[in-house]
Amino acid sequence: MTDPGLGQYAHFRPLEQADFVKLEQAAYLKGLLKPFKGKGTLEVWASQCHAQRDQLIALAQRRVLRQATGHPFNLLPAELAQQKTGAGTTFLRWRRPDRSAMGVALWQEIIASTATPVSLLADLHALEQQRIVLNMQISLLHTLGRQAQDCANKMAQAELAYLRRVQGAATAARPGHLPQP
Repeated sequence: MTDPGLGQYAHFRPLEQADFVKLEQAAYLKGLLKPFKGKGTLEVWASQCHAQRDQLIALAQRRVLRQATGHPFNLLPAELAQQKTGAGTTFLRWRRPDRSAMGVALWQEIIASTATPVSLLADLHALEQQRIVLNMQISLLHTLGRQAQDCANKMAQAELAYLRRVQGAATAARPGHLPQP
């Protein structure tokens, strides 16, 4: 999207559908809506979700961060940077170069500042929109993968409980064996 008063973006080129086509789409939601038969298929889907999350992070690094750290964005009082989380994923965050502050409030300050050239506003807006969407997509893929892995673990526990009971019933049915009360 461009600002009708300012024309095309001068410094930032947002991701387009062609950028996403290159990512493997196997973990898309269609993978969620199927009858999972056991832990194996869930583990495969969890792995696909995490792989797609990692591909998306790599795309953000190659296409978005590379632009956001270049001229003229590197002249701003805040920068777009990666933040690794304790949960094992990476998000894009605004921060001061000295790391004294972090968050979207820094972007809002830049947009509100009269020191920021009007010609850069549309690019900054597009960059922030891209950051918001990428973070959402990364978060969703991470959560889907984590939930699928948790479900696979629960399926394995259910399988073990079932097998213990079935094997116990088979042992109890043998001649000369008294059933347990």
